[in-house]
Amino acid sequence: MKTGNAEIIYNNNIKADYFKVVFNAPHVAGLVLPGQFVHVQIAGLLNRILRRPFSVCDTDVDGALTVVYKIVGEGTKVLSELKVGTVCDVLGPLGNPYSLPRDDEYPVIAAGGYGSAATYILAKQAKRKGVLLLGAKTDKDLILVDDYRRLGFDVKVTTEDGSSGTKGLVTSLLKEYFETNRNGRMKFYGCGPNPMMLAVAKMATKHGVNAEISLDHAMCCGIGACYACVVKIKDSESSDNWKYARTCREGPAFNSDLIYFER
Repeated sequence: MKTGNAEIIYNNNIKADYFKVVFNAPHVAGLVLPGQFVHVQIAGLLNRILRRPFSVCDTDVDGALTVVYKIVGEGTKVLSELKVGTVCDVLGPLGNPYSLPRDDEYPVIAAGGYGSAATYILAKQAKRKGVLLLGAKTDKDLILVDDYRRLGFDVKVTTEDGSSGTKGLVTSLLKEYFETNRNGRMKFYGCGPNPMMLAVAKMATKHGVNAEISLDHAMCCGIGACYACVVKIKDSESSDNWKYARTCREGPAFNSDLIYFER
């Protein structure tokens, strides 16, 4: 984990409320593992002292670090207006990453909304290309589809309103992969809204399959000190059979068999 100044070298709208920003951050880029995030002090956000966490979408050998984000509040609105040449302080990489699939494993990635941004670097580094099951509310929330296809991934799309792909939830696409995973040659990953990730974890448990899912929670410090971003995971040594885990340290990537489900 390192912190330092990072100059914006690209920051443009890609679709609807979605933007891509590229930082020149050689102090961080070469250390990033799939599924990790960075904590950004957004320049000009003077009345908000807390950093903003962003999943890393991509990096390159020259030190570029790419983040894909959606305008959801004041912080991301200010970020979207920053010009090339603006310098932000970037801390990272942070968090527990995904594990890469073995060379003989077929990666199956279930992503919801801009969860596809967080799993892109995983797909890029996977030696064997697999399938992206991408779900969203509407067509305007589908991003990076062509980017995954250029990597060699098969992309299957579902939207809740039927505006693109099949109508429904991404879990309906995932179900058949869990059911046909008889020889253990598939490796499952998930990233998206927490309700979707909990549904994926339940499906994985039902079919006796281990998946790695990324849980999202509002973060403050990003380094595990404040315990503001906790989720429940299983703990056989506790009288309640669960304990709190920090999504910024023990997560955001968790094995699905660790997820505690409320009764």
